[in-house]
Amino acid sequence: MTAAETPDDTADAAVETVQREMTAFARRARASAGRMHPELSLVSYTLLGHLEETDGCRATDLAAHYALDKSTVSRQVAALERAGLVERRPDPDDQRVQVLHLTEAGRRILAQVTESRRAAFRERLAGWPPEDLVRFAAYLERYNAWRGGPVGGDGDRGAPPGTYR
Repeated sequence: MTAAETPDDTADAAVETVQREMTAFARRARASAGRMHPELSLVSYTLLGHLEETDGCRATDLAAHYALDKSTVSRQVAALERAGLVERRPDPDDQRVQVLHLTEAGRRILAQVTESRRAAFRERLAGWPPEDLVRFAAYLERYNAWRGGPVGGDGDRGAPPGTYR
């Protein structure tokens, strides 16, 4: 910081850098999703991951969890169903409700893409000292734990890691 700069100037510059770098990260994540599996977008990958973690849920639960419009989730789920990655089953507690579950093909593709993503992260972070990795992971968790209102115009409402749209 120079004599003419204030702490606010330094913080503003840092926020600008964070915004620019997070935007670059989101673009790279979207682009790499297509390389990991051509038919599986980043949003689809994220939805499949949530279905695996929760052992199935309703489409409305997916929309609420990721702060997405129901119509957006409906289109994504329809595409995943057509691809044979997701199936609907009646809720055992309420037969009127349909619960989304991964199919075996969905589990297989999710596992393949997850391993490819892990390998890509390991490669990109290979030269980092362990203490930097631990600090970076903690900063990302802290950043993504924020549950405030909408940020900017990009639809990010404090969504979990990997859900950049």
